[in-house]
Order: sequence, then structure tokens, then C-alpha cells
Amino acid sequence: MRRFIGFVLAAVVSSASPALADYPDKTIRIVVPYPPGGFNDTLGRIVAQKLTDDWGVAAVVENRPGGGTLIGTDSVAKAPADGYTLLVVAFPFAVNPSLYAKLPYDTVKDFAPLILAGQTPNLLVVNPEVPVKSVKELIDTAKAEPGSLSYGSTGSGSSNHLSMELFRLMTGTQIVHVPYKGSAPMVTDLLGGHVQVAFDNTPNVLPQVKAGKLRALAITSAARHPMAPEVPTVAEAGVPGYEVGVWFGLVAPAATPPNVLAKLNGELNKILAMPDVKQKFADQGVDPVGGTRERFAEHIAAQIEKWGKVVKESGAKVE
Repeated sequence: MRRFIGFVLAAVVSSASPALADYPDKTIRIVVPYPPGGFNDTLGRIVAQKLTDDWGVAAVVENRPGGGTLIGTDSVAKAPADGYTLLVVAFPFAVNPSLYAKLPYDTVKDFAPLILAGQTPNLLVVNPEVPVKSVKELIDTAKAEPGSLSYGSTGSGSSNHLSMELFRLMTGTQIVHVPYKGSAPMVTDLLGGHVQVAFDNTPNVLPQVKAGKLRALAITSAARHPMAPEVPTVAEAGVPGYEVGVWFGLVAPAATPPNVLAKLNGELNKILAMPDVKQKFADQGVDPVGGTRERFAEHIAAQIEKWGKVVKESGAKVE
């Protein structure tokens, strides 16, 4: 963790590559390593529109999905470090260093964190036919009948996969992993009873919970969340110390001039404070965060360390 933060702080104070006084004076490209749709894409488009409005230069989103985000991420690692190429990052950015034997880029050395834009919790849900109504009952059932329950995820290394792997490690339970290619087929099978339990993005499954089609057992945030105030946290429900947040942010190539990085951080904080942006975040169940570049560096470092341990101990692999 110290090594990662050290690289960032060195970039903050360095004056070896002074920023151009007229930055920005050309199109800013925001790479989203995901297909259109979903909050990563929404974040990129919000930032692009606000930069265009505030700075008077075009800012455009370029969706570059594929390779578990590696293709788009690598393209930014190798882009000119001039402030005109930014990258939307999320949970996989900190997981991939442990999940893959080799990456085409160095997560620590090749990027300069800009801002932690937002976070949202996962919800632990079960099919209502499953005779458990609490986290304690889920743990008791899983321990009494090891392997009798199965959980869905959106793929190995996803936030809902590792949320459950962390849960299993902390509770000593055996629950069978069934990966899917996306949230929609996973939720469909969960509703149909083909898998019994799952962690998923709260906004994705909350409508089914409110309709009585799924039962919510707990939420992964540190405190109860306004989206579902009646749902206890996982820690509160019987797993002390458990907390998972799905997060989103922006980074730039590592050698981007410090003054440019500072200007971008200031503008991004301004954008996150705008009422219409807050509403767009709320519409998708995401809490705006913001703050300094150093804060985001510390967050990424902590996430790399935390999920590295979970990946190693659980044996999670890319399929």
C-alpha cells in the first residue's frame, strides 16, 4: 500500500513535467472499458458533458470493452500523459492485479488516481422459497448442509462473486459458485430458484425485493443505507467487520503533469457537487464521494490489498 501511495504523492509534488498554461485546448477522451449502459458508462458521460460545458472544449466517451476491462485500461496506460486521456475505473481495477497472473500494465506504476467518484453497496438476497430469513439462518443452513446452497454471480472476480467469497471465508461456509455472463441471467435464475442466494448491486435487485420476489437478508455497507433502511448490514446481522462497497472513479496516465492532475481533481469535485449530478447518481443508487487524489490512492491501495487476500484464500480464478 505504501508503495502505491508513494508513487502518487511523488507525482503530486513533482515539477519535472510542467503543465501547459492553456490546458485544456483540445478534445478530452474518456475511456470506459465497458459497453454502453451501466453506471461506468453513465459516469463517463456525465463527466464528459460537464467538462464540455465548463471548459468549452469537447470531451467524448470512448467505450472500449473486452478482456475483463484489460483492453480499455491498457490503452490508457499507453496513451500520452498530457491530460487528454482519462479512464473510468471501478472495482475490477483493484481486483485484476490478483486475479490475473500477468497484466499488460502495472496498476500501481502506470496510473495517477484522480478521484473516487462514487460508491454503492451490494444486497444479499435469497429466493423466497429458501427457508432462511436472516444471515444467521443462512449461515446455519450452509453449515448444516455444506454445498446444498448455490450462489450466482456475474462472473469470476466480479464484486458479487468476491462479496460472497469474503462472506464464505468469514463465516466458514460452503456455498457453490455458479457464474453468469451478466446480472440479468443471474437474477432470472435466482428468481426461478436455480440458484438460491446472491449478492448483487442494490439498485438491480431492490425492485424484486419490494415486489416480494426476492428476500433481502443484509446490505454490504458499513451502515444501513437510505435505499433500504429496513435491511440490516451484514456486520450488524452477524458477521462483524464485513463491509463491501462497489466503487467508481477516474484515473489518468501516470506521467500526466501534476498541475493538470490538480486541475482535473478540482473540476471533478465541482462536478460531483452539482445538484443534477447528485440526482443522476441517486437515480442509479450511487452515493457521490469526491475528495483528494491522495484519498483515492489510499482507497485503491487498500482495495488491492483486501481483495488480493480474498482471491488468494478463496482460489478465485478468471474463467
